[in-house]
Amino acid sequence: MEILYLLIPLSVALVFFVLGGLWWAIQRGQFEDLEAEGERILRDD
Repeated sequence: MEILYLLIPLSVALVFFVLGGLWWAIQRGQFEDLEAEGERILRDD
């Protein structure tokens, strides 16, 4: 039962870390044009 005092705060911290990473990616425009990256690989520039 004592392990829950460690695991619950760690899981909450992990959720905030993941949400922070998602927010950062959205703010930096990572999801603006999803098709362009797939096409960029195929082009020979």
